[in-house]
Amino acid sequence: MITVDTLRDPMPLLTLADIRHEFSTRVVLDGATLSVEPGEKIGLVGRNGAGKSTLLKVITGELNPDHGSMQLARGVRVGHLSQHPEFVPGDTLRQAAGRAFERIEVAQKELEQVYEAMATAEHDELERLMTRQSELDTQLEALGGYAVDHRVDATLHGLGLTDDRFDQPVDTLSGGQKARLGLARLLLESPDLLLLDEPTNHLDINGRQWLENFLAEEFNGAVILVSHDRWLLDRVVNRIVEVELGQVREYPGNYHAFIEQRRERKLVEGRIHAKQLDKIRAEEAYIRKYKGGQRAKQARGREARLDRFKEEELSEKPIELDVMALNLPKPPRAGDVLIAVEHLAKAYDAQQLFDDLSLSLRPGDRIGVIGPNGAGKTTLIRSMLGDIESDAGTIRRSPRLSVGWFRQNQDHIDPDREVWQYLQKTMGDADPAGQVREQDARNLAGAFLFSGREMEKQVKFLSGGERARMVLAGLVACPLNLLVLDEPSNHLDIPSAERLEQALLDYGDAKKGRGGAIFLISHDRALIEATCTVLLVFDGEGSVRIFNGRYSQWLEIENQRRADAEEARLAASATKATRNRNASGGTPPAKKRDKPRKNATSKLAKLSTKDLESRIERCEPRIREIDESMMDPDVYTDGKKSKRLQTERAEITAKLEPLEFEWSSRAED
Repeated sequence: MITVDTLRDPMPLLTLADIRHEFSTRVVLDGATLSVEPGEKIGLVGRNGAGKSTLLKVITGELNPDHGSMQLARGVRVGHLSQHPEFVPGDTLRQAAGRAFERIEVAQKELEQVYEAMATAEHDELERLMTRQSELDTQLEALGGYAVDHRVDATLHGLGLTDDRFDQPVDTLSGGQKARLGLARLLLESPDLLLLDEPTNHLDINGRQWLENFLAEEFNGAVILVSHDRWLLDRVVNRIVEVELGQVREYPGNYHAFIEQRRERKLVEGRIHAKQLDKIRAEEAYIRKYKGGQRAKQARGREARLDRFKEEELSEKPIELDVMALNLPKPPRAGDVLIAVEHLAKAYDAQQLFDDLSLSLRPGDRIGVIGPNGAGKTTLIRSMLGDIESDAGTIRRSPRLSVGWFRQNQDHIDPDREVWQYLQKTMGDADPAGQVREQDARNLAGAFLFSGREMEKQVKFLSGGERARMVLAGLVACPLNLLVLDEPSNHLDIPSAERLEQALLDYGDAKKGRGGAIFLISHDRALIEATCTVLLVFDGEGSVRIFNGRYSQWLEIENQRRADAEEARLAASATKATRNRNASGGTPPAKKRDKPRKNATSKLAKLSTKDLESRIERCEPRIREIDESMMDPDVYTDGKKSKRLQTERAEITAKLEPLEFEWSSRAED
């Protein structure tokens, strides 16, 4: 957290002017200019290495640029998500998160001092103290007051940190847990300007959904967000700032709006550049024709004007930065079923990951696997591919099955191999002759953006993004009929993730004569949405559901189910509260129902109130169960099941109505 007091309000929170910075001989930022208004949500995008993190380091003061200036408005608090957050030794997880509110204690102590000083202050001093008192009251209210405990718990839960870990010492947490705790503490601090550099790296889909809802709907400060999560950018930001070749360009709207505007800009720039070249060619033709004749003076004048035009007005040709050449080969045929699993089960340390799971993978299938971290998604892959034994069930694999497996971590790769050597071996393993020239391996590496010297890097020195590109290059080298991808886009920048997305769409397209199968584990919702038509949904408690549809369709149904469940819970709570009030002689319900007909309630009149309530309580849970079942695609797409449940619900409702009428009439008497 840093605070700089330089500008007077009202002003932008942050102003960067003409920032230039070089690393060695490479210009990373060249005249970058940016201003941030209060409450603004900005997405910072660009290729890996384009200068996004450098820009954030300038804002936090970690880096002094070679040229330019930065100014923060008076009293602005800047919060930055550190890649390696530090905690007080000995703190528990919950204590570490609660330290975000240490400012409450500081503000309260200062407020007490202000009150003491006001008792003897006069005139200008008293006015100054009253102003400070108002500022502190506003600050304490914004910091949460007495709702601190609730906010800490809600934030930790939202980011996937559960109650059973709240008392765990921070020094025993994993790297991913520490990263989530650091993010939780930062969000609880509620800075005026929040700088987030890849905040979703250690979050599953539920955590990403919570974070985007928090940033979009609850957080009132300004945000500069660096993320490869296109879904998050679309949901949260209202302006995109692109860093490209050291330059900064701004686009209003979210990420999708940016893509369209950027495409239009490139088209316009291309047309302008083409017209300028036409003008230059025409002028050069005139000069060549008349330079040595009677119009030589005119030709020389036009040549001088043309030189000035080239120097001062000629725009640069718009360029698109290279993207890896990811074109997957046509998959070989492998029969009707690639892999079939029946009644598969697996547990670890008494935790059931999945049980009685049956699934068939066929050519052309595009299955997305989603669920919390640790739910068993990777374990399922390893079981299906024979890497580990399952506890129960059978697995059948086609004898012609050829699998390309992108693992979440690449520990199986020899760390001492160079990039081209890894590709040469991978290509050789896929070639029946087993002979692959070094130049062929180097050509493949070049297609995946490895320059001459980068091809000779050892695997252990590669960044996450470089390693991902290398492994994807290896998949391109082999004809495969099943791609198993475990978090393939984690370390890819957005253009590379979009190229992967298009390659997977082409690979699984039967109309293009391909029809390869895809089994994709990912928290990248944009990638899942674009490429997968079936979802395998892990709930983290041993249950796995198969959903036939896109991620957006599942999300819509899931949100509706949660809303219905919450509505039912509130209704049940209200009903219970009403009954308790009536049982203790409280005020009867304000809304009276019509008196039931005597012939419909003659038997119920003989029942005691306790028996009535018991029967009502038996009916209501079953109605809720049926309503939840009807949200399941496997149910509402099955005509027989759906009709049977609807009939049962109508029968229960018919029984419940006279019971509630009788109970209500007694409450009104």
